[in-house]
Amino acid sequence: TLAIAVGEETETVESVAEPFLVRNGFMARTPRGRIATALGWEHVGRTPPAGIATLFDTPAPDA
Repeated sequence: TLAIAVGEETETVESVAEPFLVRNGFMARTPRGRIATALGWEHVGRTPPAGIATLFDTPAPDA
C-alpha cells in the first residue's frame, strides 16, 4: 500500500496525502479502489498504461 511505501501510518495517508493527490488530479477513487491517473503517471516520469482515463475523457452527463 501507499502507506507502507512511504513509511507513514495508514491514517496519515488517508487524511493528508490521499486528499491532496485526488484534489490535484494525480489519483482517483474508483469502485475498485484507488488508481493513479494519467497525470499521476506522467508526474513520476512514466507512461500511463492503456485505458487510463484522463479528466476530460469521461462523457458529459446528459442534461
